[in-house]
Amino acid sequence: MNDIVTSGGSTLGMAFALLGAGLTLALGGVGSSIGVGLAGMTAAGVITEDPKKFGKLIPFVALPGTQGVYGLLLFFYVCRQKLLFWTSTTPVYPTMDQGFELFFVGLAAGIVLLVSAIYQGKVAAATIGVIAKKPEQLGKSLILPAFVETYAVLALVSAILILGSLKVG
Repeated sequence: MNDIVTSGGSTLGMAFALLGAGLTLALGGVGSSIGVGLAGMTAAGVITEDPKKFGKLIPFVALPGTQGVYGLLLFFYVCRQKLLFWTSTTPVYPTMDQGFELFFVGLAAGIVLLVSAIYQGKVAAATIGVIAKKPEQLGKSLILPAFVETYAVLALVSAILILGSLKVG
């Protein structure tokens, strides 16, 4: 395989780095769409019985969508801060080792975002059932899916800390 070397890096290193950034974006987005879908299906059932509960259920349906936003933030962080291909005419090409580092950080964060979004959707769907029967328990019910959010936030912060310490180029 002919690997073109640019500024100490390589196009293959860049490919792995972009793959890692893309996996974070894709896995976070897929998990969020599944989680929002699970909560949304449950909310739709409750709304058919009592349309007045629609406003109370919106936060539960929206909450699993945050992992997709975290994946997008990490994608832009890698592309803008580490690869700099939007800020200069000559992109900074990571070495193969650096490309693998960025790939595995993106993969690890993406897996956590995927799984936490799906489980957050399941917890949100269960708590929507609580709101259907006991609307006065809204505040308590919101805490349960927020616990799952903790792990998505930990993945985001961990990835940013790791990425901040990596040198590219």
